[in-house]
Amino acid sequence: MELNVIRYILIFPLLGFLINGLAGGKIGNKAVGLIANLTVFASFIIAVYVFVQLLGMQSGARLITDTVYTWISSGSFTVDFKLMVDPLSAVMILVVSGVGFLIHVYSIGYMHGDKGYARYFSYLNLFMFSMLLLVLSSNIVLMFVGWEGVGLCSYLLIGFWYEKDSASNAGKKAFITNRVGDYGFLLGLFLLASSFASKGMLTLEFTDMANHISLISPSILTIVGILLFVGATGKSAQLPLYVWLPDAMEGPTPVSALIHAATMVTAGVYMIARMNFLYVLAPTALEVVAVVGALTALYAATIGLVQNDIKRVLAYSTISQLGYMFVGVGVGAFSAGIFHLMTHAFFKALLFLGSGSVIHALSGEQDMRKMGGLKDKIPATHLTFLAAALAISGIPGLSGFFSKDSILAAAYGSGHILIWLLGFITALLTALYIFRLVYMTFYGESRADKHAAEHVHESPKVMLVPLIILAVLSIVGGYIGVPQLLGNIVGWHDSDVFVNFLAPVFHAAPEHEMPVSTESWLMIGSIAMAIIGLLIAWYVYIREKMQPARNAAQALPGLYRLLLNKYYVDEIYNTVIIKPLMWISEFFLWRFFDVWIVDGAVNGSAYVTQWASARLRKIQTGDFQVYVMIFLIGVFSLLAYFVLR
Repeated sequence: MELNVIRYILIFPLLGFLINGLAGGKIGNKAVGLIANLTVFASFIIAVYVFVQLLGMQSGARLITDTVYTWISSGSFTVDFKLMVDPLSAVMILVVSGVGFLIHVYSIGYMHGDKGYARYFSYLNLFMFSMLLLVLSSNIVLMFVGWEGVGLCSYLLIGFWYEKDSASNAGKKAFITNRVGDYGFLLGLFLLASSFASKGMLTLEFTDMANHISLISPSILTIVGILLFVGATGKSAQLPLYVWLPDAMEGPTPVSALIHAATMVTAGVYMIARMNFLYVLAPTALEVVAVVGALTALYAATIGLVQNDIKRVLAYSTISQLGYMFVGVGVGAFSAGIFHLMTHAFFKALLFLGSGSVIHALSGEQDMRKMGGLKDKIPATHLTFLAAALAISGIPGLSGFFSKDSILAAAYGSGHILIWLLGFITALLTALYIFRLVYMTFYGESRADKHAAEHVHESPKVMLVPLIILAVLSIVGGYIGVPQLLGNIVGWHDSDVFVNFLAPVFHAAPEHEMPVSTESWLMIGSIAMAIIGLLIAWYVYIREKMQPARNAAQALPGLYRLLLNKYYVDEIYNTVIIKPLMWISEFFLWRFFDVWIVDGAVNGSAYVTQWASARLRKIQTGDFQVYVMIFLIGVFSLLAYFVLR
């Protein structure tokens, strides 16, 4: 089915970017905020309309396309600028435009008075356009345009306050790190294209590739799958290319919410899910995805235990939760991975926007050691933040419980016991670090300095309303994916609506059947780990009022320093990669090759020309008799040559 309205999902945020980017300084901040928000809201309304149209179709035929024009045409090879909405992209456009709109609304209050107000909203609209293009693309080439677009926008927004060296450096770090991953993505794309071309198939449309993927050998598919995943490790901040994400906190807090919740970091998970037809035929590549995801989830959670900057705790939390998503898609439970992507968008956006409300209340303070006692002073922020903390911890009844449990159950059911164990341990650490944050921020006695404590205030309504909406979604958002085990208890025999909706997209994914008793014990164990983590945090920070940083530093000084310094990965990268590259660039490429070879060749040719000219200039005396003599010498030399020859 062709539905030309899909293109307007992209056109509206692009229009907002152009208006605010070109005329934002002239129309005033109120108009800028209104245009930016209305354009994204229009995209959301159209996304809802398209979603309703999709629901009206039969389950196996839910596909709507919109061919805008032929973009690339070279011989028999063509790439259309073609948009596609199926159940997977429908979920993504609703999440991206819906959560993105709430972040735009919040930004009106948060960025009020900033001198770069119009520039900020123009970048934000461009970010929305790029991410929506990524998820709506009907072919992998057009997807890569959106993929690169979100990378560019992340650089612009992370380094938004470019006057600060830390912000501009963080922007460059994100951009360069993602280029490393994108190099792998491009190699995978080229190999995939050449493999299909060798079989006479000159198209890279997802639907066409899915129908003909069996033409390519499993070994080639494995290489392509791993190369594409290298790109995903950059965009979605997995080992070893995660290092840019914690530094992304240098951008405005709503930017952190947008990057970490609804847009850029979910791109890698979406790409793996979209290419599921390739990965199910490349089990080794899928295994790599699952292992890296599990290791990243545990690794980042351990670092989050000791961080003191409220936004950095949430940054490492994002890395860890993305690891869960990759575990889901890596064990073949693609629906579970996307389900957690959706619920994570709700509670992680809420956590970041809530942290922004806390920072706003404390006049810019981000160090949790200088917070405390905020529960009664900013009650709306506290309650909404608490809802998100309970959701991410996996407390029963909230959205995070359903999605995280489905991933852990799929990992265990597919025989990945070690991966399940890593995720199981991470569940405890998640509850521990997130409630450490909650207790240090909202409970106990205030540790804020006198000036900040005197000016603590609740955020304006324009910031609180998005928090309340996201809190509701964090609570009820998981009920579209209730496990069948729980559904059967209450008589809801088709409870897992989310999986059923996405099933046609993931028709090749393997089924993971488990005995009811096993699934029940797994669920009980997951709940127990979350509660244990919460109770440990309560005992340490509320009951005993300990100072864990000091105690941990005394009891396990080596381990504490290791976690506090993030396993020294940045320092290792700096020593092993950055400094050698800088040395090669400066001493070899510049001081030797550029100065001696390039400049030497240019300067040497100039010197030779100058030297020869100086010698030849001596015969240009201006004396007629000398010229006649030279002429005669030349004539006699020619005659002598011909006679003697």
